[in-house]
Amino acid sequence: MGIMEDNARLEEQDKRYIWHPFTQMKDWLDEKPVIISGGGGCFLEDVYGNRYLDGVSSLWVNIHGHRKKEIDEAIREQLDHIGHTTMLGLSNIPAIKLAERLVRLIQRSPAGSRPSPNKVFYSDNGSTAVEVALKMAFQYWIHKGKEARTSFLSLRNGYHGDTLGAVSVGGIDIFHSTFAPLLFKTHKAPSPYCYRCELDAAYPGCGLSCLRKMEEILSEHAAEIAAVIVEPLVQTAGGMIVSPPGYLGGVRRLCTNYGVLMIADEVATGFGRTGRMFACEHEGVTPDILCLSKGITGGYLPLAATIATEEIHDAFLGEFRELKTFFHGHSYTGNPLGCAAALACLDIFEREKILEGLGPKIGMLEDFLREAVKFDHVGDARNKGLMAGIELVKEKATKEPYPWEEKRGWRVCNYARDHGVIIRPLGNVVVIMPPLSIGLEDLDRLLKVIGEGVASATA
Repeated sequence: MGIMEDNARLEEQDKRYIWHPFTQMKDWLDEKPVIISGGGGCFLEDVYGNRYLDGVSSLWVNIHGHRKKEIDEAIREQLDHIGHTTMLGLSNIPAIKLAERLVRLIQRSPAGSRPSPNKVFYSDNGSTAVEVALKMAFQYWIHKGKEARTSFLSLRNGYHGDTLGAVSVGGIDIFHSTFAPLLFKTHKAPSPYCYRCELDAAYPGCGLSCLRKMEEILSEHAAEIAAVIVEPLVQTAGGMIVSPPGYLGGVRRLCTNYGVLMIADEVATGFGRTGRMFACEHEGVTPDILCLSKGITGGYLPLAATIATEEIHDAFLGEFRELKTFFHGHSYTGNPLGCAAALACLDIFEREKILEGLGPKIGMLEDFLREAVKFDHVGDARNKGLMAGIELVKEKATKEPYPWEEKRGWRVCNYARDHGVIIRPLGNVVVIMPPLSIGLEDLDRLLKVIGEGVASATA
């Protein structure tokens, strides 16, 4: 067989055997798939040799670029020792070293005077990190004698993963409503979505009325709420919704005042995406439980960490007969290869001063967004750090959205793909989230193609 025949066979096998996530397979079967065969830096390469700028960081996980030498070598070196061993009754060197690094990183962050989370529980993706946090919070209150705390408070437009506990605290109807009969009850507070405020208020004159609504819920139901869970600063899958200044700090104060735990889901916002290592740092917030994943290994291997305070951890200590043990675990918990990749990822942050170099890139992105919002069919263009969303609207004056089925966001992405750029929309919101390592020249190209795509898709 020649190369073209091999590629055609791959395309046929993909359509015959694979069910792709978040994909309408009827559409997929009618399209020619892009099959990635390699890459390097901020670029991907398909089986035909076409190169694409990875404008979505391979779904928000890639931090330092593809085939990063230091991470490649760290994984190879670990393979000379062992690929995996359970952490049920055992430990391993990379997991120990990574836990210490993560805790020290959190303690070094300028995030208030509360005790920092310092007990690391490993899992393998963002959803499981959140599941761990929810179960920890629930069982913590049982050990504290608060057995009635069987609910959680989360936000509309929130997204915390696709397992059932994570979906229960989610708030995106198009993703979650189908599974409603399977979910446990939660309380929902308004999203801090200033462009489409559900309270018909306007920031800053509103005085953060969405926080007042959260307080109303807590004042009535705090005794049954185990924790408040939020995505700090940016509700990602909800449409790259950026909360206004003061909101996150206000959530922390309410949790403290009403005696409930605060879970910060930094699966997407952690590891430099907002311009600081963790989004909570921007408002000096220390959560009781911190969830991390996505960029933790630089986009190489599945790994997640749920980090709790010592006080939460110590509530689970007791005699064996008391059954205070946290009965939760995963086959690949603390996988040594993933932990080795994560250690190398953190080394690169320090050695290459990644955070210190983000200023010009964020500045270029914000300059672009200020121009993009002038387009006739762009209602809002928002960002925090190198996380951004461009919201397309049918009518700018009324904020009327395009009908979902018109796939305007996808039209932008299809245009971009035809011009050598891979991005992915959230409905009518075009997402921009490149690797932190992207150079200014490539970032400029990415933004120009997106701008052209928006103009084309809304013409």
